[in-house]
Amino acid sequence: MTTSSPQTGPARALGTVDAAAIGAGAMLGAGVFSVFAPAAQHAGAWLPVAILIAGLVAYCNAVSSARLAACHPESGGAYVYGRARLGDLWGYLAGWSFVVGKIASCAAVALTFATYVLPGWERPVAVAAVIVMTAVGHRGIRRSTFVVKTLLVVVLAVLAGIVVAMSMSGRLAAVAEIDGLGPWPGSFGVLGAAGMIFFAFTGYARVAALGGEVRRPETTIPRAIALSLGGVLLIYLVVGTGTLIVLGRERLIASTAPMIDVVRVAGLEWAVPLVAVGVAVACLGALVTLLTGITRTTAAMAADGHLPRVLDRRVGRHGVPAYAEAAIAAVVVVLVLFTDLTGAISFSAFGALVYYAITNASALRLGPEEPRPPLLVPLGGLVGCVVLACSLPLPVVGVGAVVLASGAALWWVRERLSARTRD
Repeated sequence: MTTSSPQTGPARALGTVDAAAIGAGAMLGAGVFSVFAPAAQHAGAWLPVAILIAGLVAYCNAVSSARLAACHPESGGAYVYGRARLGDLWGYLAGWSFVVGKIASCAAVALTFATYVLPGWERPVAVAAVIVMTAVGHRGIRRSTFVVKTLLVVVLAVLAGIVVAMSMSGRLAAVAEIDGLGPWPGSFGVLGAAGMIFFAFTGYARVAALGGEVRRPETTIPRAIALSLGGVLLIYLVVGTGTLIVLGRERLIASTAPMIDVVRVAGLEWAVPLVAVGVAVACLGALVTLLTGITRTTAAMAADGHLPRVLDRRVGRHGVPAYAEAAIAAVVVVLVLFTDLTGAISFSAFGALVYYAITNASALRLGPEEPRPPLLVPLGGLVGCVVLACSLPLPVVGVGAVVLASGAALWWVRERLSARTRD
């Protein structure tokens, strides 16, 4: 007979620094090593402005997520919030956009890994990374707080080395000779770049989900969100702006591995393998976590009947949803083989922006007796997500709209079939 006790729940052992480290570790991954090149193509010298816009929208999303998590402590994120606050369809679309967006994220992370580790063999190496990390996730490997902190230290060390290389390149002094930010690239240029850079901020919601694991969550979580997002925003501004100055817009746009190019411009060829190893560690850590998270969400949606129930079929002594794992890995492999890094980043950003638009809309429905944020936060987050999503490259917006419509159609068909069964 099993008895419940206080020890059966999660221990509230994490402080503000721990929670902030987890949030920063969730954000600092493949994005910082890959997103600035495609973003610079749209924003040009206005890249720092695009980074600030993306950071502001991310902050609004994080606050809305934290307030909703306090009211809905169960796992599922906007899949739960949307169903509870807006209706079943919106919750379903949140889960749908999460799954398709994160699948694109997996492809982007795998391609980033391959680009830095073995250029010229990107697609086969990326496919191998997906297969191996799926197998690792199947074995039940999880990222503990210690592992998250270790990966964060590795990434920060690599980025610190890159900043040192920027200073040694002698190119930063040239910024004093620049007259302004150059020609205005247009609103869609800056906002489209901000939408892409949003890809590098996703992960901050990990802090909002720590309500049962932190001490004094009502104060710790808001502080951790501000610290993690503020710190990551500062890092992106320094690294993104420095990369733009050192390489210049044209070379940055053409670069497949910008951070390695920065090191080479500084004449530090010996440091190239160190940067590649650091990027590999960051990407593989992010990839296994992404694959595990998508698998769990897919299995949960299948259990609810929103996806084929076979995807929730468990195998092995650990009850792993192996069919969902295999399906997710297969789709990611197809994306790796038939899309490029920019396309994967853009589509991932589109899915994430739709997901957080539903999150902010759900936060707007919080009542006065609930911990609702100031009206400007969810409203700004909702408008920001919609605007950034619509400012992404037109083919991505078109494909994204078709994918969302397909998801809505599947939901409608399921509802009609369920109604007939009940009748």
